[in-house]
Amino acid sequence: MSFRDRLLATLRRIEPVLDVEGVLVIGSEVPNLLQRGAASTLVISLDVDIGIPISAHAEVKRRLALVSGLVPSADEPSVWLPADATCIEVNFVGFDPSSSDPNATWVLEDQDLPLMVFGTLSFLRAGPRIDAGGLRVPVPRIAGLLLEKLVTDRSGEKGDRDLLVCAGLIEVSAPADLDELIETARDLSKDIRHAVRANLSILSLLPKMAGMPDPERCRKQIAILMSRMGTS
Repeated sequence: MSFRDRLLATLRRIEPVLDVEGVLVIGSEVPNLLQRGAASTLVISLDVDIGIPISAHAEVKRRLALVSGLVPSADEPSVWLPADATCIEVNFVGFDPSSSDPNATWVLEDQDLPLMVFGTLSFLRAGPRIDAGGLRVPVPRIAGLLLEKLVTDRSGEKGDRDLLVCAGLIEVSAPADLDELIETARDLSKDIRHAVRANLSILSLLPKMAGMPDPERCRKQIAILMSRMGTS
């Protein structure tokens, strides 16, 4: 069974949750889904992240009762595990679109569905739903997801993989998406703009990694983005 088939099968299983207003598929699977026909060849991952606005938490909990083929982990209820090899793991995380502090991280306490709420995810804004194998999937606008990845402070292989997801996002971006990234970044604090430029610089130097987008294919676009962001 191909990775694409497993990803789409997982999204079909959680379709009741994806129908909740404001819920978004986020993270490394977005560039896969934005490829033509949701080809899913850019990032090979064994999980899919689902962003839940805190205002939708109660409704998501209700819809989870309609999900089959996935069960919550006994150790971490925000992680749902596949019952068989036809699906992949689902991670639920929270975000607050009204937050103005990208550095804030806190826990939405709940016995059944506790969520880590990440301030950097407040950059996400819903984009048009995309057709993935006949399923209408809610994804964020590329600019906001790029900004979230480029602002988040990560290190080691996990940090490198997250930056390589940015390479995949740049690969599927339209010029308007990158224009939006530049315009949004201009309104942010100097420290955040510095973090964005620094991570773009790191991305431009990263080598290829198995199962991840090839950064060499977008090095020209990265150089242009860094130039447009300037140094101030």
